[in-house]
Amino acid sequence: MTVLRLGPWSVRLSPRGVAAAAAMTVVGVAVSLVALSTGEYTVPIPDIVTSVFGRGTPAAELIVGKLRAPRVVTGLLVGAAFGLSGAILQSLTRNPLGSPDFLGFTAGASTGGIVAVVMGGSAWQIAAGSLLGCVASAALVYGLSFRGGVQSYRLVLVGIGVGAVLVSVDWYLLTRANIHDAASAGAWITGSLSGRGWEHAIPVACALLLLLPVCALVSRPLRMMEMGDDSARAAGIRVEPVRAAAIAAGVLLCGVATAAAGPVIFVAMAAPQLARRLSRSPGVTMAASALMGAVLLVAADLAAQRLFAPVQLPVGIMTAGIGGTYLVFTLRKERR
Repeated sequence: MTVLRLGPWSVRLSPRGVAAAAAMTVVGVAVSLVALSTGEYTVPIPDIVTSVFGRGTPAAELIVGKLRAPRVVTGLLVGAAFGLSGAILQSLTRNPLGSPDFLGFTAGASTGGIVAVVMGGSAWQIAAGSLLGCVASAALVYGLSFRGGVQSYRLVLVGIGVGAVLVSVDWYLLTRANIHDAASAGAWITGSLSGRGWEHAIPVACALLLLLPVCALVSRPLRMMEMGDDSARAAGIRVEPVRAAAIAAGVLLCGVATAAAGPVIFVAMAAPQLARRLSRSPGVTMAASALMGAVLLVAADLAAQRLFAPVQLPVGIMTAGIGGTYLVFTLRKERR
């Protein structure tokens, strides 16, 4: 294994991990090209390349640059954000189920978005409500879990309880809303990349650029904390500040991703574990999880568009089906 050091950051490279990252990158590029090329109007791959540089035909530039590319790029960025969020929180809780979906953070984002939809909010207000709801639910879970520190099992249990309460709040809001607001909220909480433009992709890209250094800084302390808080303290790790910074980064990544695409479930849970198995890493890896999340979400969105054509399903339905199957597999393996 090779260790690359750059100031306070260090990157561990193993042949298996590099090969897995390269494979995921190739698959992600291939799936993205298929998503850009196919549809009601087929665009040849050479025309896609020329359209990127502004030299394509007017039809190709319209279809690729205005309609399909924003959706694909948003899917890649949102998937990467969910994958990173899941990697941080699973490493923190030392539990494969310690993802935003089970810790109540996604439920909080859903509640915030539904409140904005019911109140007749604009797209930006819905996004802001989603982000604020995610942050508020995380603060509530962290506060209820704190007893002279935060134990991983307590964080998971409190998160599951808070998430269940927030789901009931969501359903109450839907029953009290008028039919049009309820339909809009129901479509939003499913999670979808339909109609996404550059105005959705750019905020997620900015959030990733700001939070990636934080993820890199907490990566090594989190690996030490996976051996237990006492072992981490003995190694000189300031456990609570690292835990607070990691939770803040994971929550913000989840909130921004949910604000852009809605609460797309199970990507944050499955991506880190699939990346770990593919790279055969002893722990959760940030970069591999981000790549796997991007590939999973874009591939799921492509399947949701093409498998049942001409009907297009929201990507959240596809990820729920895939994630539910993976959850059963995980629970069965843990039982063994």
